[in-house]
This record gives sequence, C-alpha cells and structure tokens, in this order.
Amino acid sequence: MPGPVLHTNAFVLGRRPPAESFQTLTVFCQTHGAILVLQRVPKKPSPGRLVLDLFDEAAFTLETPRAGGPWFIREARLLSRPEGIGRDYEALQRASRLATLVARNPVPEESRLGVGVLLREALAAFASGAPAALVYFKSLWRFARDEGHPVREQWFPGLPAASRDEATRLLRTPLAGLAADPRAVATAADLATRLESYLRSHTELLLD
Repeated sequence: MPGPVLHTNAFVLGRRPPAESFQTLTVFCQTHGAILVLQRVPKKPSPGRLVLDLFDEAAFTLETPRAGGPWFIREARLLSRPEGIGRDYEALQRASRLATLVARNPVPEESRLGVGVLLREALAAFASGAPAALVYFKSLWRFARDEGHPVREQWFPGLPAASRDEATRLLRTPLAGLAADPRAVATAADLATRLESYLRSHTELLLD
C-alpha cells in the first residue's frame, strides 16, 4: 500500500552535498515545521528538472513509503527565488543565520503559519538590498517573541537606557524609514549580537 502523500509549500533552509543518488534538503513547511526531504539526483542531466537552491520557496508534492519514514520529493514547483541574497555577503550570512535558527528549533503547530510569513517577508527584504543587520535584528526579535520567549519583559529592560530607546525606534519603524540611517544599521548589528547572547544563555533556542 502506498505511503502518505503531502502537498505543501515550503522554504529551503539547508542543503547537504548530494550523497549517492539523493540530495538532502531541510525545508520548513507550515504543516510539519522543519523536515528533511530527499530529491533524487538523475544519472543524466535533465533540462526540465528543478534544482532547488537555498532560500527557495516551492510547492512540493512529497511522498513517503511509510508513516514516519523519510519524505521524498515527487514534484516541486518554484514559487519564489530571492536571488538578491546571493549578491551581498552580509545578506547571505545573516539570511543563513535566520534559516539555521528556524531549521534547528521545533516550531509548535500553532506558530508555523506565522513563521512561514516571517520567512517570506525576511527573505524578500534581504533580497531587496535592505540593510541586512536591520532585517536580521527585526526578524530575530519577532521569532523569539512569537515563540514565547520573554524578550520584551526580560531582555529589553536589561539594556542600557540609550539602547532601549534605539531598540524601540528600530522595532517600530518600517525598514524603508531606516535604510538610509547609518547609525540605525550599526545599532541593529549591536542589538542583534546582544539578543543572540541573551537567547543562548537564557533560552533553549539553538542559534548555531
């Protein structure tokens, strides 16, 4: 009897080098969270085959030989490819950190829709050329807050007064209103480092 089939949209958050005849990908979907999927590598080049890249969003048809077994890609249709990320080293670096954060930490079922929205918006912002430090800080805060960690109640009050004021400004101001402000970009990088340090020492989140 054939195993389960899953139709879902998902983001590619990680790729392993191909082994034997399969490429292993870590994808995040709103039904199952972060899962490993296997894509068969054809023995001969196939012009019509979609080669999935890091940060792609695609519509997948996945199948597994048995419940609880590995998922194999039957079909994949590209929905978006934020190519601009690869043209900027800092954007690539920070987008990869966000992808690792989502891939390594279980997301409860009730939060997966919100995390999917976060990924879509953050990856588009990284690709657009928006300052990567700002995009990352806002995304890191939002992920930690929405996953129930007391960043507003515990981390934020522990900042120096000037840093609290700047954090409030950065979190409340849209990216478009901050992109031309060099001080905002430098502050966002510092706040992101502080927030990462807090999350490592006060939560069970895996960041690396």
